[in-house]
This record gives sequence, structure tokens and C-alpha cells, in this order.
Amino acid sequence: MSDRSIKASVPWYSNWKDTLMEMKESSLNTATTPWFESYRETFLQSMPASDHEFLNHYLACMLVASSSEAEPMEQFGKLSQEQHRIQHNNDYSYPKWFIPNTLKYYVLLHDVSAGDEQRAESIYEEMKQKYGTQGCYLLKINSRTSNQASDEQIPDPWSQYLQKNSIQNQESYEDGPCTISSNKNSDSNLLSLDGLDNEVKVDGLPNNFRAHPLQLDSSSDPSNNIDGPDHVKSASSLHETKKANPGIIHGACLTLTDHDRIRQFVQEFTFRGLLPHIEKTIRQLNDQLISRKGLSRSLFSATKKWFSGSKVPEKSINELKNTSGLLYPPEAPELQIRKMADLCFLVQHYDLAYSCYHTAKKDFLNDQAMLYAAGALEMAAVSAFLQQGAARPYPAHYMDTAIQTYRDICKNMILAERCVLLSAEILKSQSKYSEAAALLIRLTSEDSDLRSALLLEQAAHCFINMKSPMVRKYAFHMILAGHRFSKAGQKKHALRCYCQAMQVYKGKGWSLAEDHINFTIGRQSYTLRQLDNAVSAFRHILINESKQSAAQQGSFLREYLYVYKNVSQLSPDGPLPQLPLPYINSSATRVFFGHDRRPADGEKQAATHVSLDQEYDNESSQQWRELEEQVVALVNKGVIPPNFHPTQYCLNSFSDNSRFPLAVVEEPITVEVAFRNPLKVPLLLTNLSLLWKFQPKDCSGKNDEEVKELVASEPEMIGTEVISEFLINSEESKVARLKLFPHHIGELHILGVVYNLGTIQGSTTVDGIGALPGCHTGKQSLGMSVRGRQDLEIQGPRLNSTKEEKTSITYGPDRRLDPIIVEEMPLLEVFFIHFPTGLLCGEIRKAYVEFVNVSKCPLTGLKVVCKRPEFFTFGGNTTALTPLSPSASENCSAYKTVVTESTSVCTALTSSASSVDFGIGIGSQPEVIPVPLPDTVLLPGASVQLPLWLRGPDEEGVHEINFLFYYESVKKLPKIRHRILRHTAVICTSRSLNARATVCRSNSLEDEEGRGGNMLVFVDVENINTSEAGVKEFHIVQVSSSSKHWKLQKSVNLSENKDAKLGSREKGKFCFKAIRCKEKEVATQSSEDYTFADIIFGNEQIISSASPCADFFYRSLSSELKKAQPSAHTEKQSVEDAVRLIQKCSEVDLNVVILWKAYVVEDSKQLILEGQHHVILHTVGKEAYSSPQKQEPPEMEPLKFFRPENTAVSSRPSVEQLSSLIKTSLHYPESLNHPFHQKSLCLVPVTLLLSNCSKADVDVIVDLRHKTTSPESLEIHGSFTWLGQTQYKLQLKSEEIHSLQLKACFVHTGVYNLGTPRVFAKLSDQVTVFETSQQNSMPALIIINNV
Repeated sequence: MSDRSIKASVPWYSNWKDTLMEMKESSLNTATTPWFESYRETFLQSMPASDHEFLNHYLACMLVASSSEAEPMEQFGKLSQEQHRIQHNNDYSYPKWFIPNTLKYYVLLHDVSAGDEQRAESIYEEMKQKYGTQGCYLLKINSRTSNQASDEQIPDPWSQYLQKNSIQNQESYEDGPCTISSNKNSDSNLLSLDGLDNEVKVDGLPNNFRAHPLQLDSSSDPSNNIDGPDHVKSASSLHETKKANPGIIHGACLTLTDHDRIRQFVQEFTFRGLLPHIEKTIRQLNDQLISRKGLSRSLFSATKKWFSGSKVPEKSINELKNTSGLLYPPEAPELQIRKMADLCFLVQHYDLAYSCYHTAKKDFLNDQAMLYAAGALEMAAVSAFLQQGAARPYPAHYMDTAIQTYRDICKNMILAERCVLLSAEILKSQSKYSEAAALLIRLTSEDSDLRSALLLEQAAHCFINMKSPMVRKYAFHMILAGHRFSKAGQKKHALRCYCQAMQVYKGKGWSLAEDHINFTIGRQSYTLRQLDNAVSAFRHILINESKQSAAQQGSFLREYLYVYKNVSQLSPDGPLPQLPLPYINSSATRVFFGHDRRPADGEKQAATHVSLDQEYDNESSQQWRELEEQVVALVNKGVIPPNFHPTQYCLNSFSDNSRFPLAVVEEPITVEVAFRNPLKVPLLLTNLSLLWKFQPKDCSGKNDEEVKELVASEPEMIGTEVISEFLINSEESKVARLKLFPHHIGELHILGVVYNLGTIQGSTTVDGIGALPGCHTGKQSLGMSVRGRQDLEIQGPRLNSTKEEKTSITYGPDRRLDPIIVEEMPLLEVFFIHFPTGLLCGEIRKAYVEFVNVSKCPLTGLKVVCKRPEFFTFGGNTTALTPLSPSASENCSAYKTVVTESTSVCTALTSSASSVDFGIGIGSQPEVIPVPLPDTVLLPGASVQLPLWLRGPDEEGVHEINFLFYYESVKKLPKIRHRILRHTAVICTSRSLNARATVCRSNSLEDEEGRGGNMLVFVDVENINTSEAGVKEFHIVQVSSSSKHWKLQKSVNLSENKDAKLGSREKGKFCFKAIRCKEKEVATQSSEDYTFADIIFGNEQIISSASPCADFFYRSLSSELKKAQPSAHTEKQSVEDAVRLIQKCSEVDLNVVILWKAYVVEDSKQLILEGQHHVILHTVGKEAYSSPQKQEPPEMEPLKFFRPENTAVSSRPSVEQLSSLIKTSLHYPESLNHPFHQKSLCLVPVTLLLSNCSKADVDVIVDLRHKTTSPESLEIHGSFTWLGQTQYKLQLKSEEIHSLQLKACFVHTGVYNLGTPRVFAKLSDQVTVFETSQQNSMPALIIINNV
């Protein structure tokens, strides 16, 4: 099939609208195709002559003899006799002759270059005398020799008269012969169109009268037996013949004079011989018809049997309708009319021809001669169409009747086909494409696949050439045509039809139709050895979301694999082909740098670090980034370096992939590829590995020129892991993790994956579609696999920062698959031993942490950073502060303890410690904790085990605590400065104790050591454990204080029961006396030193100033200060110094540590848990809690609309702050006996002690006058009178204590409240008087008795 024939056929379509537009604009749209024209021409030329029509009966015979013959005249006589014998002897059924008196024309052929011209002339004269001047001719040719012929180039005179199809066949054979394929399912094996002129001579006459060029039955001719062994041989010899034909030049010895002689000869023959003969014959036939018309129809009908001669007797109607039911003899009058009509038609006298055909048609129908009638109808319609000036419309119904008669009554499909071909051409010329298509479709049948294919294809072209093109009908009929071409063995035509139809169906959502077409295109392309096209077609079936059944998809997949295998075998050394299955979601590709995490080994638990099993969490990722920035800033003296980028061990679609990632040599790179199987059948991938390109660098960092690209060729550079089998079930999404092991520094580019694609057993053929030859099914399909590759191409994020990027669609780079391999770095592994998963709130537990350097480089600078430093500690800086590791006894304490004597129970034991020793110094970051490695370096292969104390967080619930371990290489590398290791600990805490404390000023006046004022500390401890953890009871074993200025002195309300036990939901109340540290103690301490005082309730003292008690105290203190910092900053800095002094009076920095033990029954064993709670007291009289209190949500208040007033923040101190300026206490006898019958007035001396709590001078006014608010107060307190001065004014220096001697006068017995004096205070140097009544802490009751 040549390119020219494709261009002449229908154009290719993309969608309906474009198709229709192309149809209107395209000049290439014809309603025919070259191969159909060739078929039609050959079909009409090779129609056998029949008895019921005379169009291809011979009118004349040309008898030719050469002048070089010895006796030319004798030869003419013999030829004439031979012609007469052939015409009149009944042994010859072919050729047919028009009339008995056939015109004989005698031609003497004279070769000028070789013959005697005088002799030729004399013979011609003799011929004229014998045959007459109009019956003979002398033709002189070959005026030059063949030697001269090569010198001049004269065009071939015969080329324009030779059959078109023979030339076309020569062209098409340049593409190779279209050999006849065997189709054992069909009884009819069809010859190729390309072989037509093998049977047809130049003048169109068949060589062999018995064999038709388009004959369906090949069994009669052994040379056409395609199943025979000679088939291949004959096909190749045919090919060779055709290859030679184009070189033949006709008429090489003819001169231009010879050309003129030949033209003159044809003219002479036509005008002097043939046309006069035809005119004479028409006159004779016309005379017969005129004489016949004179008879009446009835008489004619009655006497017809005499004229008809040997006509067969009348038969039944059923027999008449049989094509052989009625045969006219040659002399029958009806046939004479038909002969005359045919002659008129041949000389283009169409009007007269139509009249004769019409007359003959009536006669034939009257006689029920259906074959003759159909022929007359057919030619009458053609004559009517060919009449000039369109005297009458084309009678299409004549043709329809003729076709129906030929097909249904006469059972002659060849004549019916001729009729359809003629009528279709006439209808197409009148633009009646719809009627033409219907006509063509009507003749399709099962008896001839080739004919049906051609007619269906023509019908499709008719649909596309209509005024409103029917594109879908075109495509559908092209599919039908392709199917019939395929059955007829015309594979190229079948493939072309399907391809053209595919352009219409493509992309319209008709997936099943697309699948069918692609499958057929794949099959036909494979048969024609167009393997690339076959692969492409099968690929389309598999990559579109198929709606086929599982079995059908399995069949498609096996065909695809089989074809692919054949393609790959043609070029085994070529590049690997791209495979369509399974789908790869490139953007979901994740890359992980480093070793896989080790599983837990008994009590040893490896750090969680980063792994591909963890889902990406944006919030968590931000937290890790902040932790890393914190430790990097600390290492770099508080500044984050400009070239710092957070470490990314796992790259995915959410991470920042704009830079080339860094991978360390000898550490694996794991690539997770996301596969998806769109089919309903499982896919088996074998020998799956990564495809990569590596550019090594030498130690100096320069690039080597050579680039390694093959997968397994350089294992010493990059080791590649191969997954031997990877099964993806039907419609499953599955990830494969593939590893590379870099052994050399350089640039690595991961290109894609390479694998063998195959299926698993258990699939058979479906829907009657057998497997291709050699495509095994069943168990052998396990071996059916093809090797190929798929590239990983990841689109980067869309850029949206500049105006140009916003207005255009541009994407940034994604370099996660292009790591740079750098020099060796240390690699740390961390293991946690006896690490708990559940703790009580505040519980202290000891665990161990093991640091292992698994690389070949030493590491240093190991630090751990955590947002919750109060959760863990490695102990103090000095070994003296850190207790030794406990022995295996389960009741051993994690604390440092000392056995005490029972006498020292009541009083506090003091010690001191500096927060610097515990890593909480001025300006330090408590979140970043250096790990105390011996010698600060961990050598390759070395491991260190360190104790780790943990304290359960104060809030109950599940806590995720992130640890980030930071370390560096001893050798400073330019690209990687440090490495990190992450660990997330999940701790579930349950409720234990809730502690609440308040501090009040003591009203009692102590001896000299209490000059600085004493405090009372009230501690309430409640057991809020719900026995979930099996806790029986809590024992408060010790209460300790820690402060720079205060310390607990003794327990006030020590009960007789030394053990302070708390059962479930029980509450205990403790009261302690706190005193200021002595001035000399405070002076010797540095600003970071704290005094610890322990009050013990058992017989063991826990040294609270040692690890881990002090560690957790300092850490909780720093976290509290951190929380309090934001509120401190919000206060206005413009608060006056006076107010600040007043505020300072009510501040106290006393911190209480409550140490406890809990007795737990677990698995019928009793365990003792330890813990501590911290209460941090800031303000006198204000309650503080050990755990954060849940705040009740405030009730909704009605919405108020008001205009905000710009009022300045008041610098007045609050009432509570002012009330702490002056501390008052009354000293008097608690009860007094007075003989009222002797002396009616009872005078009692009372001392009022005024103590200035501030560091400034204070003016004090004491007012003794009663201020009764209501009568009830008199009744309750009783009435008494202060004697003497009712108001005192005095000034108290900084922290001065002043006593006033007062006298109270009583007249009755009773209980009286002496706390009625009102005290007003103001700072001496302030103009503004901040006066308010000082609040007494408690009523001062006195009992007056009568004696």
C-alpha cells in the first residue's frame, strides 16, 4: 500500500468537531480509494460474457500477418477459417460473438528496418483486390533499428493505454509484495489485488478463459493453492517479476512517423471498417423491429412460438423465476431489441438505447425472464443517467429492482455486484452519498470477505462525504471493513482501516471500543512484523483505565508481553525500552539516607530516629527543625550560620528538595517507589533494582571524566540491591524500597527502576481470542516476562515568588534523586535500657542510655536537646553529686540517701548546692544538655553506658517527648558540619499526688534569730490516684525546701504517727516553720547557690541537694521561670520605684519539694516507686500548686459596646501589696483572772509589735479608736476600751521593729478580740499617701475571768 493511497483516503481525526471542520476544508476527501478503483476496473473488465447481454460480445476480428511471411495471403485465409471455426463451432463457449456476420479486418504488418517494402506494397495491392479497400490495411512500423533506439529518447507511446492497475501494482510492489496469508477458518482463499496483472494481458483479455482474475475458488488452479509448499516460492518469484517489469520500454524502435502511421491505422479501421459495420447492423435490427411493431400484441403473442423456433415450453412461475428457467435462442426477437440497445449504447446513442432497453424490459418481464429483465433494467438506468441534458431523472428504482433480481432470484452475486458498483458511482456523482452507502452495505454478505470489505469501506467514505458528515458511522463501517479485510487475508488494508477508525474513537471515553481497536491493530501490526506499532497499540490498552474483565485484561497483558519479547530480541544490545506497567507515582517517591533502625533487643530499645515507616507531619518537622537550630546556635555562640540548612534524612514531596542532598559514603540510600497496578490481574516484577548514573570524584574533589551508567557494571563504585520477586496484586498500590550502597565520593543521579515485567500463572484465552503463535498460556506464562525500565521524573514545586513566576507556570527543581556522596562521617547509635513506657506523675525512674559509634571516625561534641528538659537528667557535673548506680535490688532508691537518727526528725537538715553544677546557669539554655562522655570523644566502635533519670510529667496523659542528639566529627568537613539523631519517647503518665502550698507571715515574736521575720508554710497533699496503676498508698517521706533566702526550720504539727500515709483520695495537711537564712550564710553563697533544708518523716534522709532530686528541681524551676517570663515583659516598665519596693515586700522565693514513695502491687510482687513534686511559692498568702490547674472556662457575659478610654496604667500598688508593708503582732496574756468584785476595771498591758518588711522608710499611723461596722460585731467581740493615746504617728527605718506599749480596759468577763487597732502606712519619701488598713492575719482573742 503506497503513501499516495493513504493520502487519497480519509484524513485522520482527533475529535468530532475537528473532524467535521477538516471534512469541509480538505480537498483530499474523495468518496473512493485507488485500490477500490483498481478492483472495480479489473472486475468490470474481467466480467465473463453472458448470453443475456451483448455489451462484451465481439463485433469485429482483426487478422494480422507479417510481410515477412512466405505466403501472407495464405496466412490470411487460414486465420479467417480459424475465426469462422471458433465462432460457429459449438465446442467454444468463449469468446462470444455479437452477430453471425462478424466484421473481419485484414492488417499486413511490415517491419521497415528488416523487410522488403516493394514486396509489401504488392501484397497489399493483392489484398485490396480480394478484401476491398475498406477491409484491409498496410501498417509500416520499426523505422529504426534497436541500436539507434538507445541514442534518442522518445516517450513510450503505449504507457497511456496500458491498464492502470498494472502500473499501480508495479508501484506498490516497491513496498514489497502483499503475500496471501493462510486463513484455515475460511473456505475461500483470496488472491491479492497486487497480483492481478499476472493473469491479465495488456489489452485486458484474460490469458486463460477458464480462470477469472478475481476468482474465489483457488482449488482448480494448483499454482494458486496457497496451502501448498510452492506458495512461498511463487510469491517470491512474483516479487522478482514485478521488480523487473518497471524497466521495460515499449515502442523503442518506433519513430514519430511510425506513431503517426499507427494513429492513421486506428482511424482508418474505425471510420472505414467498424462504424459502417455497426450502422449496417443497427439498420438491419431496426428494420426487423419496425416490421415487428406492425403486428398487434395479441397476434404477436399468439404467433410468438413460430418465431421463437426451439423455445422451451411454458413452465410454472417458480421455475420461471429461476435464472435457468427461460433461455432465448439467439434469433429470438426480444434479443434483437437488446442487441440494438447495446449497439446504440456502445456508440453513445443513449436516448435510443434507453427506449430499446425499456421496450426489452417489458417483453422480458412479460415472459418472466428475470435474468434478461434485470439486465435491461440495469442498462436502462445507466442510459438514462448518461443522456446529455438530463432529459429524464436517474431511475434508481430500476437499479434496485435489478440488484434484487440478480441477488435473490437469479442467485448471481457477480452481476448484482456490478449493478451495485455502477449505481453507487452514479449516486455518488449526484452527491446522494446516503443512498450510495445503503446500496453498498446491502450487498455485503458472507460469501466474499474481500468484496464485503471493499464495499463497507466505500460505504464509510460515503458517510464521511455527506453534506453533514457522519463521523461515527464512518468509523464504525471502517471497523467492519477492517474485520472483513482481515478475514480475506488483506492484513495491510485491515490495519489501515482500524487505524483510521481509531482516530475517530480516540479520546471520546469509549474505552471498550478503543481496547478492541487497539488490540486488533496490535495483532495486525504483529502479523505484518510492524513490531513497534504492535507494542504501541498493546501499550495503549494497558495504560488506559480499562473496564475490561480480569480474564480479558490478562489476555491483553500476555499478548503485549509476547510482542514485546519479540521486539527486544531483535535488538538485544539496544537501550532498555520503557514499560507501561505498573504505574509509578513519581511525586510520591521518598528517599532515605542512612541505615535501617535496629529492632528492640530485650530491654534494649534503639532510638526511633527517622524511618520510611513514619508518616510526614508538618508540625513535628517544624519542632525538629527548631531543636536543631537551637543546638546549632548554641554551638556557634548564639548565632545560626548563614549556610545552615536543617538536616533532612528523609526526602519526600513535602520536604525542601531545591538543594542537592548530601549522602555519606558507605551508608545506604533507600529509595521508596510507589507502584500502582491498574489492572484486575496481578503483576509480577522480578529482578527489580534502581537505575543510576554516577560521576565519581577523586579525593581532591575534581570530577573524573568517565560517567558510569550501567546498573550492575560498577559494584565497587555503587552497590545495588536487587529484589528478586515483587508481586503487585490486582488494582493494588504498593511501595518497593530499593537500596544503593555508595562506596566512592561523587555525584549520583538515580534515573529510574529496571525490572522484568511478567504475569503469574492461571490465565487462559478469553472471548474466543486465541493467543498469538508462540504465546503460551497456563503454567508456562510464568516464564513470559520482558526486561524494561521506567524513569523517575519528579516535577518540582511551582514557583510563585516573583511577578514573572506568578504570571507564568514555572516549576523549580526537585533534586531528591541527585545526592552528592561526601566523605565518611561518624555515625552514632543510641540505645535506651530499662526505659519505661508508663510513669506516675512526678515519679522518678532510673534508666540507662548507651551511645555507640558504629562508624570508622571518632565523634565529639555530643549534646542532647529537648523541649522538656524537666523530664530527664544525666546527673550533676561532679561525681559527688551523682549517686552510684544501684544494685539489682528492686527496692533500691534512685536517690542519694543517708540513715538518720530518730532525734533529728523534727528539725531540718540543711545543705547547699549551686544550679551551675546542674547545668542551669546564668544565660545557659537548659534545653541543650551536654552528654558527659568520658574524654568528650567516642572512638570508632566504642560504646558508653550512662545513667539517665526520668521524672514523669506533672500532667496526666500521653506525652511525646522529642530528644535530638547532636554530634560532630573530630575532623572538620566543609560540607557536613554536624550530624543528628532523633528519638521520640512516648510516656503515659497516670495521676499520683496533688500538692498545694501557701506561705503566711507568723505573728509570733521569736528570739533574736527570728529578727528577719518568720513564715508559716502550709502544705496540703492529696492522693488523686485512681488505683489504675495498682498503687495501694503513698508515703510522704520527706519535705524539703530550696531557696536562696529561706529555709524550713521545723514541722509544726507533727502527728504522733511518723509515717505520713495517704490512701486513695486521702488528703494530708502539713505546717512548717520557715526562717530566713542567716546573713553570713547568704553572704558566702554565690548568686546561684540555693540552700536546701530537709524535714524527714522516716529514718532515711534523701539528700535533696544531690542528683537526681536537685536536677529535677532546678529543671522545673527554670521551666516555671520560662513560663513566667512573657507575663513579666508585658508589665509596664514605668512602674515607680516606690511601688516596686512595696511589691517586693510580698514576694518570697521559697520552693517546696515533696518526696514520696508509692507501694505498688504488680504481678503479685510489691514494688516501691519514688517521686517528687515541686511547689514554687512566689507571693505571701497566694496558693501555689504542684501541677497546672485546669481553668474553668469563663461564663459568657453579655456583650457591651463602649468606647475605650485612653487611661494611663495606674501606678498605685494593690491592697494586698500594701498590706504587706508593715507586719503587726500583739503580745498579751492569753487569759487573765481579775477580781471584779474588788476592782471594777481590769487593765491589761498589751505590746503592739510593728515590723517594717520593706527596705525603705515607712511612716506609720496607729489608730486605736473602734470602728464598728454593725451592732453584731459588738456582740461577738465584746466591748473594751483602749486607755491612753488613741493615735500614734511614727517612722520605721528599713526592716526596723518597733514596739508600742498599750493598755486595754475591760469591765466584764468574757472573750475579747484585741485585734482592733488600725495601722496606716506610707512610704516616707512619697508625696502621694498610699494609706490603707493593714490586715491582721488572725483575731487576737483574750479571756477575762472573774475570781
